[in-house]
Amino acid sequence: MLDKLALILVIIGGLNWGSIGIFQFDIVGWLFGGQLNIVSRIIYTAVALAAIWCISLLFKDSEDSVHHSM
Repeated sequence: MLDKLALILVIIGGLNWGSIGIFQFDIVGWLFGGQLNIVSRIIYTAVALAAIWCISLLFKDSEDSVHHSM
């Protein structure tokens, strides 16, 4: 469950970075009142922590993740 949540947050972060790179538009900042707003900063921090968590997925045995998903 934690792996899926982390992956969802990383996807959100990736899409946000994509919108910044392509359109120069920060979706999270726009939705929550700017980059310096506390809610935006919490979301940015959660995405960063999820990305750190996802590093561990690189080293996980693929068979182990198959058994957990069933």
